[in-house]
Amino acid sequence: MATATKEDVIRLTQFARCAGCAAKMGPGDLAAALAPLERRTDPRILVGRETFDDAGVFQLSPELALVQTLDFFAPIVDDPYDFGRVAATNALSDVFAMGGEPITAMNIVGFPVGQLPLTVLTDMLRGGQDAVHEAGAFIVGGHTITDEELKYGLSVTGTIHPTRMLTNAAAKPGDALVLTKAIGTGILSTAAKRGALGEGERAALVKSMTTLNAVASRAAVAMGLHCATDVTGFGLLGHASHVARASKVTLRIDTARVPLLPGTRAALAAGALTGGAARNDRYLEPLVDWGRITSEERAFLVDPQTSGGLLVAVPLEKLAGYLGRVDGAVQIGEVRERSHSGEWLSLQN
Repeated sequence: MATATKEDVIRLTQFARCAGCAAKMGPGDLAAALAPLERRTDPRILVGRETFDDAGVFQLSPELALVQTLDFFAPIVDDPYDFGRVAATNALSDVFAMGGEPITAMNIVGFPVGQLPLTVLTDMLRGGQDAVHEAGAFIVGGHTITDEELKYGLSVTGTIHPTRMLTNAAAKPGDALVLTKAIGTGILSTAAKRGALGEGERAALVKSMTTLNAVASRAAVAMGLHCATDVTGFGLLGHASHVARASKVTLRIDTARVPLLPGTRAALAAGALTGGAARNDRYLEPLVDWGRITSEERAFLVDPQTSGGLLVAVPLEKLAGYLGRVDGAVQIGEVRERSHSGEWLSLQN
């Protein structure tokens, strides 16, 4: 690959074989790799890896627990500052998905030294730092390696009260399912990489991916809710399936209610698909009653999301209050008793 100069127009996505959370290992492969490993238990581990939740939670005292996570990926947008903000917002989301408050973060960087100017690294780190500061946390260090593919993310530590955390294992029959951001980031970022996305659609995509889930998380904690997950690389249905299995319920989703980012339909019609979507689809095939949804709707629902919103289970008596606190939040379905037919997810349109 030719060395970039200051005069070149640098497109960071050209340094990514698979961008954003679409690069995430498929849930089936990940589960198979983890299955043989010893699971060591301790009463202080409030949330471990067993339920595929968004972060680990370790109790320090009756009133304090740590929330720990990390996330990194290759560029999903071309601008270094925006890439830093997106990657940091995505990593911080795991703490917010648990109902925690981030306090510190550490940078994780793979950088193609000699292929990109160091100003790219500076701008990328500035974007990440600004997102961390917006969340009320601090960058306290990090680690870099040389890498042929540019990568960036964060290791984040947060705090939470042990009795007020959100988990994917607390959905109850009768709860409403609320999604706090529109989906379509995988499809749209693929179109953008091809140069086939309009400026308005690109701006809406970046705005969504750089919007913290802080408001949605804090509203859930303040209202005494207990179940949430963030929607990222496994797609809306993949993360919904983790809620269903961890909570031992069936989730019913009305596909007509699921909001899409501007331009998503047109980008899909033009063939903007990701390998991550195919992996998600194969994993979900036996878990879902697909009903009569179209192939287009199915593509949206398995699309890997980067820095997506929260999927929250809300008791009906608190639904109006929660929707009123979180701009853009939409009810997309409901929680039901475990289906006797075996599916974890049931779709209708």
